[in-house]
Amino acid sequence: MPFYQKHHRHYDRAYRSRETASAISQYQQSSSSYSAHRSSSTKGAITSAFVDESGLSPQPKRTKPSYLAVDKENQIIGYVVPIFRGSQEFATGLSDTEEARAKETAGYLARRDLFTSGVEMDRVEHKSRRTIMRESADRISLTKRIHENEEYHKQLNKDSLMHPPEFVIKPRSHTVWEKQCVRLHCTITGWPEPRVVWYKNNISIDPMAQPGKYKIVDSYNVHSLEINRCDFDDTAQYRVSAMNSNGELSAYASVVVKRFKGEVDESLPSPRPLPCLEYGVTFETHIVEKFDVSFGREGETLSLGCSVIIYPSLRRYKPEIEWYRDDKLLVPSKWVQMHWSGDRATLTLTHLNKEDEGLYTLRVITKSGYETHSAYVFVRDADAEVAGAPGAPLDVFCQEANKDYVIVTWKQPAVDRGSSILGYFVDRCEVGTTHWIQCNDTPIKFARFPVTGLIEGRSYVFRVRAVNKCGMSHPSRVSEPVAAMDPADRARASAPWTGQIIVTEEEPVEGVVPGKPCELMVTEATKNYVVLSWQPPSEKGHEGVMYYVEKCVSGTDSWQRVNTDIPVKSPRFALFDLSEGKSYCFRVRCCNSAGVGEPSEPTEATVVGDKLDIPSAPGRVVPTRNTDTSVVVSWEASRQAKELVGYYIESSLAGTNTWEACNNKPVKGTRFICHGLTTGEKYVFRVRAVNAAGISDFSQESEAIEVKAAIASPAPPFGITVLECVRDSMVLAWKQPTFMGGADITGYFVDYREVIGGVPGKWHEANIKAVSERAYRVSELKENMLYQFQVRAANMAGVGIPSRPSEIFKCEEWTIAVPGPPHDLQLQEVRKDSLLLLWKPPVYQGRDKVNGYYVDIKEAEAPFECWRGVNEKATSKTYMKVCDLKEGVTYIFRVRAQNKAGVGKASEPTEPVLAETKPGTAELVVNVDDDGVISLNFECANLTADSKFVWSKNYEEITDDKRLTMETKGNKHLLIIHAERKSELAVELLEKGRVRFWLQAEKMSANGKVEYVFNDNIISQGDKYKMNFDRNTGIIEMFMESLGKEDEGTFTFQLQDGKATNQSSLVLIGDVFKQLQKQSEFQRKEWHRKQGPHFVEYLSYEVTPECIVRLKCKVGNMKKESVALWYKDGREIKANEKLDFSEGVLTLEIAQISKKDAGVYEVVEMCSSLSVHEARHSDVNKIQSTEEGVRLYTFVNYYNDELLITWHHKDAAIAFTDRIKSGVVGEQLWLQISEPTEKDKGKYAIEFFDGKGGLKRTVELSGQAYDDAYAEFQRLKQTFPTCSFASPDRARVAGGLPDVVTIQEGKALNLTCNISGDPVPEVTWLKNDRELVSDDHFILKFASGKFASFTITMVNTNDSGKYSILVKNKYGTESGDFTVSVFIPDEEPGKKK
Repeated sequence: MPFYQKHHRHYDRAYRSRETASAISQYQQSSSSYSAHRSSSTKGAITSAFVDESGLSPQPKRTKPSYLAVDKENQIIGYVVPIFRGSQEFATGLSDTEEARAKETAGYLARRDLFTSGVEMDRVEHKSRRTIMRESADRISLTKRIHENEEYHKQLNKDSLMHPPEFVIKPRSHTVWEKQCVRLHCTITGWPEPRVVWYKNNISIDPMAQPGKYKIVDSYNVHSLEINRCDFDDTAQYRVSAMNSNGELSAYASVVVKRFKGEVDESLPSPRPLPCLEYGVTFETHIVEKFDVSFGREGETLSLGCSVIIYPSLRRYKPEIEWYRDDKLLVPSKWVQMHWSGDRATLTLTHLNKEDEGLYTLRVITKSGYETHSAYVFVRDADAEVAGAPGAPLDVFCQEANKDYVIVTWKQPAVDRGSSILGYFVDRCEVGTTHWIQCNDTPIKFARFPVTGLIEGRSYVFRVRAVNKCGMSHPSRVSEPVAAMDPADRARASAPWTGQIIVTEEEPVEGVVPGKPCELMVTEATKNYVVLSWQPPSEKGHEGVMYYVEKCVSGTDSWQRVNTDIPVKSPRFALFDLSEGKSYCFRVRCCNSAGVGEPSEPTEATVVGDKLDIPSAPGRVVPTRNTDTSVVVSWEASRQAKELVGYYIESSLAGTNTWEACNNKPVKGTRFICHGLTTGEKYVFRVRAVNAAGISDFSQESEAIEVKAAIASPAPPFGITVLECVRDSMVLAWKQPTFMGGADITGYFVDYREVIGGVPGKWHEANIKAVSERAYRVSELKENMLYQFQVRAANMAGVGIPSRPSEIFKCEEWTIAVPGPPHDLQLQEVRKDSLLLLWKPPVYQGRDKVNGYYVDIKEAEAPFECWRGVNEKATSKTYMKVCDLKEGVTYIFRVRAQNKAGVGKASEPTEPVLAETKPGTAELVVNVDDDGVISLNFECANLTADSKFVWSKNYEEITDDKRLTMETKGNKHLLIIHAERKSELAVELLEKGRVRFWLQAEKMSANGKVEYVFNDNIISQGDKYKMNFDRNTGIIEMFMESLGKEDEGTFTFQLQDGKATNQSSLVLIGDVFKQLQKQSEFQRKEWHRKQGPHFVEYLSYEVTPECIVRLKCKVGNMKKESVALWYKDGREIKANEKLDFSEGVLTLEIAQISKKDAGVYEVVEMCSSLSVHEARHSDVNKIQSTEEGVRLYTFVNYYNDELLITWHHKDAAIAFTDRIKSGVVGEQLWLQISEPTEKDKGKYAIEFFDGKGGLKRTVELSGQAYDDAYAEFQRLKQTFPTCSFASPDRARVAGGLPDVVTIQEGKALNLTCNISGDPVPEVTWLKNDRELVSDDHFILKFASGKFASFTITMVNTNDSGKYSILVKNKYGTESGDFTVSVFIPDEEPGKKK
């Protein structure tokens, strides 16, 4: 095609000027007139010389073109340039003016042709044609050059854009589990656009060859290959190749498919390519009228079916229909029948057995792909012939079939009907007969059994029956037939026919004695049998061999032949009747007609017993809502489960303890959907594990769950704001999701990421445990960094999708004086003219505490300037009722907080709310009866099973108020507020530690009676119990002087007034009783202490205006014989002090104080009759042996801190060391001698001294007393050789205390140590061997039974000294010591002035 015809629609106007176009038009019209005149003269007709080309037909008849110009007499006068004829629209290519000029020219030529001579006309026409031809040729040449120039530059631009393919993102290798999907991605650029091909092991992938297996997608230079349901065959190297005119490039990625250990390949096979009758048709497949979850019973017939619609519908076109059970392809058999009727696929299970239970899948395959549908089929046990008999075993299978034996395996049933299964019987039947023979005489518990005595060459089927104490189960479904023959013969029988028959002749040879069997081993050992296997000998002659098996007890050489009567033919043998627990060795001999060969090498010693243990119970069971009739049950796998077969799940209605099996075929996973449950009922679940050894114990029962439709995860939260910001943390707030998912929100998860240079980084979790509030502090941030946040909500269904990333916030500390914004605004009680607004205080308080709030309001559509205040005066409450709203108007609200510095930033506005009273809105009704009882009534018409009434006071939930009574009747709820009156039995402590039990009865008459009951026994007035009943006030009392261990129990006051009876009880047991007893004992001791002189105000100091340091304290209950002694650093100092008996104030004045006066001052006030009198009631000294040594101890009735204790050995004061220690625990005074020696023998004494007199107790640790104590010490030491193992439950100080603590005066001291022991030890802190009591100065704590803490709030020089912690329980006592040294800063050791 000529270049000027490539774009013919634009030819005329693209390459002609107006002058050139006019010239060509004239020439065109002239040529037309000549042609028309010539044609008319030939036919003998007169036609007009002018021909209007615009009236020509769009498709005129075309004759053979002629390029010669002739006159009337057919004389050649020149040639014409052919004019290109385009479509009708551009037939002329002339404008209206050009057409008019052409018509004028044509008319002139026609007139001249009529009135001038022919010669003149020929001359003029010849000249005109030559001129036009030359001009036209020049124009065509110029146009050609312009066109070639444009094409050249266009080609240059294309070449500059072209480049070979390039991988922007290469595909990445993957490792996936079997049955998962994997997708390979890559991004490719190139020009022209490259062609992309995927290869697997250098073989191109055709998605249509395997519909549903591969999917190739190309979108905007992003290419992907998706592999569906990967299996082992998909493990390969994949290559993607991109090619265009400039080059080719490839990239590689590997896919590795892994399988869980022990699993078999059960994946759905890929659909086979199906030849299609219509290759150009794309089929759309729809499965309708689908089968649902089905339930059947053993022995019944069950059909599953679906209707299939395929569009377009083609005659005689049949898709490929496949049925699967648990991802295994089913084939037609006597148990399974399949049918296709043209639009419906049906599967019929003719005789249900538990083997038929599972997930059934229908797959419809066409050329364009496939569609599937799945549902579960449950098969229940048939009714037992004998009541209580177990269910039938299932999945009977034959393994290791040989000439005369086979191993039969099966799975235990899930149902034992309340009685444990004792074992199983295996039956066999020869194919072709109906006679069943029992193979074992006694039941076997192991789900595997070797059957011997088979006849070579015959086929057998097997079945199994379970038995318990109630009877025998139905037999299982029979196994597939198995032939008793050598595996090598079976392989040859199944080998393909080669078409060759080889006949050989061999000379007869003499019999050869066979050699030794080889590779003898024990393949299986249980307490019922042992299975041996071996390889035939290499030297066995030309005839067959048989075998003798021999055994002997390990350690002996006495071999016994097991099968003396009948030698075995196959290299497998099962030995029975072995003694459980004994160790045996085995060997085998070969024999034939020539004789018996040498024995094989014996096996290693084998102990008869089960090598496979029953699996451990599964872990925690968690049920989850699924549908109205099903629940998803998940559990933790058994930790000890070898050769696991699966799990059985059972369900029970909560509170009934009646269990039913959810599945009768073991499932291998740890998740199962239990169907067939009743909607609205609550169920609990438990799980058992199964292997060949048996069934495990049940797992713990799950929590009860109500059967309801599944809930969905919530929508994302929104409106993330910052409430407070410090250097390394930020407090965020957000709004509740608009969609809750059908369940309450259980918590929120917060993520954050850094933003550097405007580029966000990776997301990080801020909290691992969900937070219930809609505010959270994100810690461990970097100061002055930019962050973004997102929040996810969670409910019972799971965690929802994250919210949109928040705005970018900078982590910098807030220093503003005004408070931050309030948060968590909520709208309640919306009516047509009012509503209630609640909020939470701001997290950032500013410089001062928040003292009020302002509420702002505006219409939702109004501009920002329309915010106006609701309250002129700040409110201190966190709620407000907003009134005077306009009905039908939508409003939004915000809250601002204020402090002394001013009003802070406003909160985020609420969501728009419409002021209207919804139909059916109920109001709270208040009633007051004649007795002054107030009742609140509320009626709700839209109650559901999950609805509950929550009463609040000042918009805070009422959790515990004994004055309130709540009642619910139908959809009405009543709250009754009673008058405040004590009507329950209570207990309180009085002076001297006395215990008072009391209650106040209402409206008791003079005939009212009270009975006092303790632990169901009536108690009466006496020395221990004092009772009082005031009928005027209704107060009933009972007093006890003290509480003993025998007083732990339940106290009851039983009231009777005429026929009316009532009672009130108080339970005092456990920790409650111990705490009350301890408080009573403390009050009693305090009372005794205060009977003598005691400190009312402890020692303190003050500086007078005369610069005199005055030490003073106040003493109560002083007596005439009381004296006061002053000590400094343990040494008595003389002071002229006269006791003021009226005020009891003791003072010591130090004038002109200096550094030499620094020290620990102590004042001791003594009464000569106090300590010694109390000590006289002490018991005699006693001796006790421990695993650490010997302990001497005594008891006193009452121990006072002012009582001085001294221990003596052989009349000399004892110097205490790490080996010899003393201490006080309660009323027990003790001396501990660790690792006693002969030097420790002798007389020991303890002396009590009160300043004026004393008392002494002695004990003799020598002779027989020492020998007995030392012998007991050695026995305990051998029983518990080290301290770490001595009495593991003994009280111990595990560590944490230093040896010496040096601390500056005025500081706070805190020490913590770890305590161990069972029962929990009693902890006592001592200072200079005197017990400390917790107060404002010494804070003593014992938390969680493990951690003891010692705190001195403001350390002073008086706190210097030796401190100890003493722990004690019934198994022993232990102490830990440390020293505290307090220094004044100017006197710090080693500091230079």
